[in-house]
Amino acid sequence: MKMNFLQSFSLLLLSLIFATTNNIIHGFHDDGEIVRFELIHRNSPKLCGHDGHNVFLGEKPKTQMENLKQFHQRDVSRRAIFLETSSSVKLPINSGSDYGTGEYFVHVTIGTPGQRFVLVADTGSELTWMNCRYKNYEPKKKGKEPIFKADESSTFRTVSCSSRMCKIDLADLFSLAKYLQGSAALGFFGNETISVDLTNGKKKTLNNVLIGCTQTIKDEQGIFKGAHGVLGLGNGKHTFTSKAAQDFGSKFSYCLVDHLSSQNLTNYIVFGSTRPKTALSSRVQRTPLVLGGALGPLYGVNIVGISVGGQVVNIPPAVWDVNRGGGTVLDSGTSLTFLAEPAYKPVTAAFSKYMSKLQRLPDDGGPFEFCYNSTRFQDSLVPSLKIKLANGAVFEPPMKSYILDVAPETRCLGFVSASWPGTSIIGNIMQQNHLWEFDLGKSLLSFAPSTCT
Repeated sequence: MKMNFLQSFSLLLLSLIFATTNNIIHGFHDDGEIVRFELIHRNSPKLCGHDGHNVFLGEKPKTQMENLKQFHQRDVSRRAIFLETSSSVKLPINSGSDYGTGEYFVHVTIGTPGQRFVLVADTGSELTWMNCRYKNYEPKKKGKEPIFKADESSTFRTVSCSSRMCKIDLADLFSLAKYLQGSAALGFFGNETISVDLTNGKKKTLNNVLIGCTQTIKDEQGIFKGAHGVLGLGNGKHTFTSKAAQDFGSKFSYCLVDHLSSQNLTNYIVFGSTRPKTALSSRVQRTPLVLGGALGPLYGVNIVGISVGGQVVNIPPAVWDVNRGGGTVLDSGTSLTFLAEPAYKPVTAAFSKYMSKLQRLPDDGGPFEFCYNSTRFQDSLVPSLKIKLANGAVFEPPMKSYILDVAPETRCLGFVSASWPGTSIIGNIMQQNHLWEFDLGKSLLSFAPSTCT
């Protein structure tokens, strides 16, 4: 069935609603012009009123387990979308773990004169979008959230529905065959300016950034919560990332601190080609990025094996092969780590063998299958985890990234089973306490352990 433009854009924005992120980022040396956005934690005082209440977020989860269950609910929805898609700038960014979502927010100034918004920083989205008002086009959603008044901006230009860009380029951003229910949006496309802060104290305007203007948001599952829209940081020619690359080079970087760190910690996602300032605890390793093709806007890596306690786990090679129904992506917008079933079973079995002396707890309906009583928990019984990547690189996360404190006296193995065939996801909790640098020009991922401070 042929879809008209409005239907296509509705489905496109639906995918973006589900593709929404959870940790803190570090900046770069101020050599020349560097763009960086501050990553703002969802429960940061910067998003709260004088009484400490966050008007956008509502009530925070009462327990860490409730928090992780909400992470899991959003992550599952996000992965479903993945299956369907087959000098520098600095942006402050914050995490949303304390309010049950894995999102990181950035403050962005859009239009001329500038209008200020809080957007979800999403490495899995191609399009930057928000609620808009334009001429007779008025958002139907009422509330305290601000809307972009496109008709008051002298630099806003709509994209004609009859143009090739609208009919072909934008229609191909995502597979439009099937989407989950619970969220929907209608709107149109436009080009606009986005103002950014440079690390040398100056400001710069990025022109003709593609944005989506939505009129109606229906978010029954609460997936799109606490922000005014999405900043598309995925891989693609219409993303904010590609626009920043034109002026600042094809690299961007972040460093994710512990997801249970203080809410006052703030850091940056940095666009530019200079080296990060954060201290590294060991040498930088490099592995190829898998870009384009079946992965769409996602950032893929080639896993060649996983070892637990120094022993290589027997996993079918097809699980890691994007051309055989598998593949793995590194995603800052997904909190938990998903392993496709043929990898999940042998990996968890290997851990269970080592941890058999620990008291395993019954299933309580949470996202994790393997949980243990932490009263007499012995770290010495937990084996090391190594994820071996192409070109000899080895990602070895700290134990706290895969053995999670989820409730009083409860620690769980932090992997979630994912359907097969399908994509495995290294989530942001697993990525924490590492610097990650994405070189899109060379299709290269660099990483190293770091305190991110």
